[in-house]
Amino acid sequence: MSRLIVALVTLLLTPIALASPRVVVSIAPLHSLATGVMAGVAEPRLLIAANASPHAYALRPSDARALSQSELVLWVGEGLESTMTQALVSLSGKARIIELAEAEGMWLLPSRKGGEWEGHVQAETSHHHDHKHAHKHDHQDAHRQEDEHDHQHGEIDSHLWLAPRNARRIVELLRDALLDLDPVNAARYQQNAEGMLAEIDALERRLREQLAPVRQRPYIVFHDAYQYFEQSFELQAVGAITISPERAPGAKRITEIRRVIAERQAVCVFSEPQFRPAVVKVVLEGSTAGHGELDPLGSTLTPGAGQWFQLMQGLADSLLQCLAQAGDVAFIVQVFHRTK
Repeated sequence: MSRLIVALVTLLLTPIALASPRVVVSIAPLHSLATGVMAGVAEPRLLIAANASPHAYALRPSDARALSQSELVLWVGEGLESTMTQALVSLSGKARIIELAEAEGMWLLPSRKGGEWEGHVQAETSHHHDHKHAHKHDHQDAHRQEDEHDHQHGEIDSHLWLAPRNARRIVELLRDALLDLDPVNAARYQQNAEGMLAEIDALERRLREQLAPVRQRPYIVFHDAYQYFEQSFELQAVGAITISPERAPGAKRITEIRRVIAERQAVCVFSEPQFRPAVVKVVLEGSTAGHGELDPLGSTLTPGAGQWFQLMQGLADSLLQCLAQAGDVAFIVQVFHRTK
C-alpha cells in the first residue's frame, strides 16, 4: 500500500510535458523564419515545397489534415496561396491565422504590370494593412495599354518576404503569437527572435554594401516577383517578361521587352530555375545583354532556419554577377574589392 502511495505522489509531483504548438507555414521562406523563432521548441510544418508554385499548388489530404490540426497558420494571403483559402475558412475560430497581406505593420507594394516599368520608385508606400485600394501605379499606363492578362491596379504584390523590413515584422508577429500560445517557452521564443532580428539587420547591411555598385544598372526579370528586394536595395529593374510565371508571354510582349532592352540599355535578363529559359533566349536574340538567374523561393535550398538568409544572399550574388559582368574593367575591379 505504501508503494502505491509513493507512486501516486511521484506522479503528482512529476512535471507534465506540454505538447509544443502545432504550426503550419505555407512557403519555404516563411517556414525558414518560423523555424528560427521556434528553434529548440518545435519544428513548424512546411506546406508547399520550395520547388512547387504556390499559385497553383493543390493541397493533398495530408496537408488538409495538418491544417485542420494546427494551432497557428502563417501564410501570405489569397493573392499567392489561393488554394489554401477554402481550407483556412474551415479553421475559423479553431486556430490563429496570420495572413501577412493583412497583418499590421507590413510594408506592402502594389502589383506592377508586365512589360516596361519606370524603374526604382523612390517614394515609400504605406507600411500598414489598409492598402488594397489605396495604391495606384497610373504612371505605367503612360506608354502602353494594359495587357488583358496583367494584374489590375490596386492589387498587392505578394512577394513580401523579399524585404528585410518585412522579415523583421514576420519574426515579431510569430514571436508574439507563440508567446500567447505557449507561454511556457516564452524565454526561448524571445531569445530566438532577438537573434533572428540581429541576423536580418546584419544581412541587410551586408547586401546594401554589396549591391551599391550596381544600383544604376537596368535589367529585366522573368516575372514580377522582386519588387520588395529592388526597392529595399534601390535597384533598377525596368521590366518583366511575364506577369505570371505559369503563362508564357505572347509575341507582343516579347517584342515589347526587346524594345525595352534596347531603349533602356538593360544589361541583363534574368530567368528562373522553375521555368524553361527558352523564352529568355528568344528575348535575348540580337542583344548584347547578359543572362542570369533569380529564384524568389529558393527552390534548390534546404528548408530550415537558414533558408531565407541563403535565398536573399543568393539573389544579391546573382544580380551582382550578371550586372557587374556588363561593366568595364574598372567597374568590375571596384565590385571585386567591395565583395571579396
